[in-house]
Amino acid sequence: MLRILIVDDEPPARRRLRKLLEPLRIAGRVAAIEEAADGIEALEKLRQPFDLLLLDVRMPELDGFEVLERLDPEHRPFVVFVTAYDDYALKAFEAHAIDYLLKPVNQERLMKAVARVEQMQAATLRKEQEQRLAQLLDWLESQQQAASSAPSGPYLEQLSVAYRDRILIIPVTHLVSAEIHDGITRLYVLDEETGAHPRLRQHVVSYTLDQLEARLNPHDFMRVHRSAIVQLRHIRELIPWFSGRYKLKLTGDHEVIASRERSKLLKERLVL
Repeated sequence: MLRILIVDDEPPARRRLRKLLEPLRIAGRVAAIEEAADGIEALEKLRQPFDLLLLDVRMPELDGFEVLERLDPEHRPFVVFVTAYDDYALKAFEAHAIDYLLKPVNQERLMKAVARVEQMQAATLRKEQEQRLAQLLDWLESQQQAASSAPSGPYLEQLSVAYRDRILIIPVTHLVSAEIHDGITRLYVLDEETGAHPRLRQHVVSYTLDQLEARLNPHDFMRVHRSAIVQLRHIRELIPWFSGRYKLKLTGDHEVIASRERSKLLKERLVL
């Protein structure tokens, strides 16, 4: 019997999947059906074991791919992506033999996806799925890297950010990281007033990571994830993480997890 977690930020979509799965619960093939309204809640719930993850691709805060990257592959459930029509995502899924459902989800298609998971579970094919998911995540990283604007000088020496009723001028050397959260670009900047224990200020800006990356000196900065840029001089520790990734501990005890593909490049950059 399967324990299923539905992850989708749209309540009607969650209700529809639960309704479509109900016959399987009545038939004794599904033990439990739980829901999460976003990626953060999903990670909390996934501290408990589940057999199948019905995972929406596009969600606020953490999208479906970012949820996967934060899960230990050794304990990651079988995954079926759920998405509105997205040509880019569909090509990626088909190229890597990843199962997916198109919204609005068709019951017959859902039943086939569940049956396939039951077969894979019985045949202990979890490692095969993990290899496919790892290849998918690496491919997404390489596509994002190839699509990034080629950096060209002159590079920024300072940043201007709106702060209350004024504009702050911040030396670029104080920029610890730039990250996207919930679709918003945030800068994590070293506070000049900090004493012995460095402290960071957070600033919201209007430009994208791609725009910022094109203006930062690639000798000093690196895109370690499709949603994060870090300044290499502010890396204090590299902590081994799941699937060949590193968790980066930065100035001010700020932490960023590098993707598997970027972790390899980071090792080369730091001559590890």
